[in-house]
Amino acid sequence: MKDLRIFSNLIEDKKNASPNLDVLTFVNLLPCGDLEHEIRTYRNLWDQGQRVFSALKNEDMAPGESFGIVMQNHPEFVDCMVGSSLAATVFVPIDPRTNGERLEYMLSWADCKGVVCADYCLHNVLAACKSLPQIRWIWVVSSGELVKLPINDLRLKRWSDISLASLTENQGRVRSADETMQMLYTSGTTGDPKAIRAPYTRYDTVSSIGPMIGLTEHDRPYTGLSLTHANAQLISLGNILKMGLRGVISRKFTKSRLWDICRAYDCTTFNLLGGMTTAIYSEAVRASDRNNPVRFILSAGMPAAIWSDFSKRFNVELFEFYGAAEGGMMFNPPGAGPVGSIGKPPESLIARIVNEEGAACPPGQRGEIVFEAAAGPKLAVEYYKNPESSNKKTRNGVLYMGDIGHQDEDGWFYFDSRKGDEVRRNGEFVDIAKIEKIIAEFDDIEDVFVYGIPSLNGAPGEKDIIAAVVPVEAKLFDPDVLVNHCRDALGRNDLPSYIQVMAEIPKTASEKPQSRFCYELFMEQKNHIYDVAS
Repeated sequence: MKDLRIFSNLIEDKKNASPNLDVLTFVNLLPCGDLEHEIRTYRNLWDQGQRVFSALKNEDMAPGESFGIVMQNHPEFVDCMVGSSLAATVFVPIDPRTNGERLEYMLSWADCKGVVCADYCLHNVLAACKSLPQIRWIWVVSSGELVKLPINDLRLKRWSDISLASLTENQGRVRSADETMQMLYTSGTTGDPKAIRAPYTRYDTVSSIGPMIGLTEHDRPYTGLSLTHANAQLISLGNILKMGLRGVISRKFTKSRLWDICRAYDCTTFNLLGGMTTAIYSEAVRASDRNNPVRFILSAGMPAAIWSDFSKRFNVELFEFYGAAEGGMMFNPPGAGPVGSIGKPPESLIARIVNEEGAACPPGQRGEIVFEAAAGPKLAVEYYKNPESSNKKTRNGVLYMGDIGHQDEDGWFYFDSRKGDEVRRNGEFVDIAKIEKIIAEFDDIEDVFVYGIPSLNGAPGEKDIIAAVVPVEAKLFDPDVLVNHCRDALGRNDLPSYIQVMAEIPKTASEKPQSRFCYELFMEQKNHIYDVAS
């Protein structure tokens, strides 16, 4: 019997059982505002995967060799996942917004021998590959844009040459579920991103949590998160495929049309990450907000400050989830734990809060969140070509998350901040989420991200509070009105030090605001900074 933990074996098994199920519907928002979609059945995924397998062999890709995938959420992304699994190669998902030295670094560090990219990424890919002679081939997926391929680059091939090729079925080359399926890059918000070597067993484990996160056979999940990120690819796509659900995936995240997509395709659940929740909450209130088919939202980082208001406004239940691409999980199902709690770990894991010496913290005291396996093999993380970081991440089977949290008297866990990102002012920790909620409720704000920077007055350990905001109408925006709104609702210690006006808040593939880039812009763009104290 074939090991169904191996991705291509799972697709083949589902194809044999339900070949014509419209398992994946890929939605694209057109410039005119209309929605278009493309469907993949299990038969489609299997056939296209076989064609990708044949093409990889024609490119002399050996088992274990890697290639990059640089695109938004196109059906071809999943085709490549299936084909790579059949070929026993390693795919490397890369945020399609990546360019320049960062893109060159990611392709080079992962030892990619080829790239599959969308046409809108081709210019960036070609620029990055100028210094990468090891890139032997580049396949270009059409997005509907009229992009001409350079005729003098023999590495280039149109995706249609692969997808329309004659079909030849071959046996897959993966022999063990412990083999590497992909290399997932970390966000790299504090330095160069690290490539996590992820085996098929990891994908299968996360793809099996559907019942634990409340999914049933009647659900139709949706995601607009990037498939280059673990949340969309493992939690959403993985559980859709494993449970045989009918999933919906949009080409990219759109906060303004999120509910329209759910209504159009009768989606009953979707995933949100921290930065997205505030962005959605900041949208203007609509009479139709409660009129949607969504049963519950799987949220990772729903701020306690907007938790109840968000749930009531959109008439949804909230299932809080905590985890990372490297591992670790906690669940707080609707009605189970306190508002604001990230939950408790499943029976397979033990979670603790520890201090700098590794000793357990008492209830209420902040410390680092760590995990251990309750039984069986010890937890381990392998960053490709980075044993030092690998050993630091998991020491003696203990997975250090790099997140600061605490427990209450009943054992419920809470996330407080990313390690090193705590915002302390006048000796007190500042509730960033509360400030974001107040600003998000201001009618003239489209998006907001509040972060801390080292205090400009030099006070050790203290931080200034920066409120980065995206106005609905930049020309009409008056910072004084926003500041007065904040003064009416916030205490003096929570009042932002500066208002940073931005056209767009820089975010990762998982829609996480990037404080490092906001800070760089803060230091450069003095004309877009409003000093609240002045």
